[in-house]
Amino acid sequence: MRWLRYTDSTGTHYGLIEGERIRRVEGSPFDGHVPTDDWTSLDQVRLEVPVIPRTFYCAGLNYAEHAIEAARKRGQEPQLPTQADIGYRANNALVPHGHDVVMPPDARTIHYEGELVVVIGKQARHLTPDNALDCVLGYTIGNDVSERNWQRSDRTFWRAKNSDTFKPMGPWIDTEFDPSRARTQVRVNGRTTIDFATAAMIFDVPTFLCAMTKYLTLHPGDVVWMGTDGQSPDLHAGDVVEIEITGLGTLRNTFVRG
Repeated sequence: MRWLRYTDSTGTHYGLIEGERIRRVEGSPFDGHVPTDDWTSLDQVRLEVPVIPRTFYCAGLNYAEHAIEAARKRGQEPQLPTQADIGYRANNALVPHGHDVVMPPDARTIHYEGELVVVIGKQARHLTPDNALDCVLGYTIGNDVSERNWQRSDRTFWRAKNSDTFKPMGPWIDTEFDPSRARTQVRVNGRTTIDFATAAMIFDVPTFLCAMTKYLTLHPGDVVWMGTDGQSPDLHAGDVVEIEITGLGTLRNTFVRG
């Protein structure tokens, strides 16, 4: 099942994708829903971010190559993380599939990070490895756009990670997706720049959810971005970045100068 959040002439709705058509529902995937007889085409609506999260979580370094390269750029000996660390991002940065990513005038080194996104569907606390995935509604795709100079110079990631439009997410939530055999491929202007096994994480989804819910409560609509591998080239105005996760979909956004 694929859930889409979209806007048409009557407002913003949730719908279920069937082929190239959307069936509008009353309600949402998080608090109950009833299908309607209102159908429309995908090409006749504006896609929205599939969920506005109550809390926007993100994994710390969670793929080996990315962790190693990040350490080397800091002039440090690479050491892989020894525990599943979690951070936060800001909702103001969220934009949907197809929306421009606006690079501020003084931003100089802009990179993408193609990520699998876990969407929480049920309230959860004190999860175990055996039941951790029971709280997951499904998955979507995220691009953790980052300004590397600000990331190094600022005491926090307030602008390096959270400037407006820096967090594309979408295009939909897939409730049947299995990341175990998927690949994440990133293309810039049609050229593949990164291709890695989506499940090749240092710490997998259940490990993160168990670690998190030892201390905090997850709520329906929360999202957890699971990290990226490899390194991005420097991005420039006019670049089109596509993040494809096989079996899940493609998130596409154009980068422009603000």
